[in-house]
Amino acid sequence: MKKTIYNIFSNMIFRGRNEANIKVKAITSRQFPYKIEVIAENLYVPWALAMNYEGKLYFTERSGAIRIIEGGKLYPQPLITFSAPFVSQGEGGLMGIALDPNYSQNHYIYVMHSYAEGNRIYNRVVRLIESNNRASIDRVLLDKIPGGQIHNGGRLKIGPDQKLYITTGDAGNSALAQNPTSTAGKILRIELDGRIPKDNPIINSPVYSLGHRNPQGLAWNSKNVLYASEHGQSAHDEINIIQPGANYGWPLVQGSEDSKEVIIQKPLIHSGEDTWAPSGIAFVNQGPWQGKLLVATLRGQQLLAISLNEKGTVVKKVESWLRNEYGRLREVIQGKDGSLYLTTSNRDGRGNPDIADDKVIQLIPK
Repeated sequence: MKKTIYNIFSNMIFRGRNEANIKVKAITSRQFPYKIEVIAENLYVPWALAMNYEGKLYFTERSGAIRIIEGGKLYPQPLITFSAPFVSQGEGGLMGIALDPNYSQNHYIYVMHSYAEGNRIYNRVVRLIESNNRASIDRVLLDKIPGGQIHNGGRLKIGPDQKLYITTGDAGNSALAQNPTSTAGKILRIELDGRIPKDNPIINSPVYSLGHRNPQGLAWNSKNVLYASEHGQSAHDEINIIQPGANYGWPLVQGSEDSKEVIIQKPLIHSGEDTWAPSGIAFVNQGPWQGKLLVATLRGQQLLAISLNEKGTVVKKVESWLRNEYGRLREVIQGKDGSLYLTTSNRDGRGNPDIADDKVIQLIPK
């Protein structure tokens, strides 16, 4: 297998918090610093990954199943398979997953999925409870999030503050992203029991930031800086630093454009005229890529490794790994032992699947 680092795209735009553009030089090939192992295959669009403290890996398939990998082996039976009102259409279905920080005691799992009510599609966040490798719905935490065939967002992550963060897309109605009373086109923040945190930027609202088109990744660095990935309309895909109450511009602006209507938080980096379609992201705190922000890309079919300054607020360089090696990459997380885990998304209707797709891939530090 050819494991190389590819040249940086000439039209990629880097914009730190000081709004200074950075000239990026091409990077030459070098040895890939991880051993690559496919640990599960013949899956259907594995959307999100989460790992418990014992190293057991949980993942969602967009068709509605939660699966488990333990000791490098895929359990034959799903933990749960969702049924009606659950629906999986277009970009919707079973998406984000997060494990409770006290999972070993309470066995709570948080997921986001699409569902039908009447003739409309919504998304909701539910809490599951697991017992003896089977899970059931414990409670609905947040529902009636606008959904549809496109732009459902879907990422769930529990932050350093022990709050649940949720990305939502504009569901194909771009005006919703600027509407503070809508939960579409936002990053949301709730307590683990569904209550609204008292320190949210809008009183009695789960809205944490607005003006998003289709954010699909969340990660914190070691200084608790929150990053989010977001799909642009036509290229101009973004990685943003998320500030509470900030407006990220969609549909008024994209990329580094300015707005005369509202104060816009500009991206840390955007792809210019190239298309990444960034999805899952992870900040690496150990191993060969320590300190880098990793971005799994769909149309870009590569894993981006972003090097940042000490504060994590300015891009220094971007490396492209595994380009066109495994097709569309949906998710990336870091495991407890420093291994990285990726999922492919070649059976989502936009890829070119091979006979063994989709896959979960482990990158083991050499």
